[in-house]
Amino acid sequence: MDPAFFLHLGAILKWVGIALLPVFLLPLITLVVPGLVEGLSKRVSATIDAISGIALGGAIASALLLVLFQLSVVVLRYTYGISFTWLNELVIYAFAAMFMLGSAATLRDDGHVRVDILRPRFGADGRNWIELAGIYFFLFPICIRLLTTGEQGLARAWSLFEGSSESDGLPFLYLFKTLVPAFAVLMLAQGLSEALKAALRLTGKLENEAPATSTTESAHGA
Repeated sequence: MDPAFFLHLGAILKWVGIALLPVFLLPLITLVVPGLVEGLSKRVSATIDAISGIALGGAIASALLLVLFQLSVVVLRYTYGISFTWLNELVIYAFAAMFMLGSAATLRDDGHVRVDILRPRFGADGRNWIELAGIYFFLFPICIRLLTTGEQGLARAWSLFEGSSESDGLPFLYLFKTLVPAFAVLMLAQGLSEALKAALRLTGKLENEAPATSTTESAHGA
């Protein structure tokens, strides 16, 4: 297929992304007029959560492949004394896919490590405000930065159908590089979902979740 097709597709996706930027104001609109956009906010959040779940399925499949590929590397190297560059690269690709595709669902399930020692000390509203602030001031800018800084390199990789620099490596390095913007898009979407949930909880349209520390303490107490 003509590489120019993918360049045009990338340009179209870029403008689609720019057109969707106003959607990221929806959590703030939810705070101001919750009754007007409550249904829309909940539907958008649920749809994003479902998409993250699909990506999580890809991450789980990548994890299984990672075990298979790594086991093959070990058996071939230490039993038969042979090694293949393409197989070692498959291990790297599978590990990257597992991390990149699973991060959004991990954010959805509050599975990322938090270093904020103050957040658990606040009440429910305080935690929701911190969640909103963290998403808008940290998560969104970082993900947008990832998308903008890697644009030219990714376009070049697709235009050349870039492969491994090794003669016996894999011929689809461009797909590997595409994991970075895919990660950024998934995290942007899931960040929007989490911001919507926080806004809905602040306006009383969604039930507050119990803080993780309370659950942990009660589990240890049991």
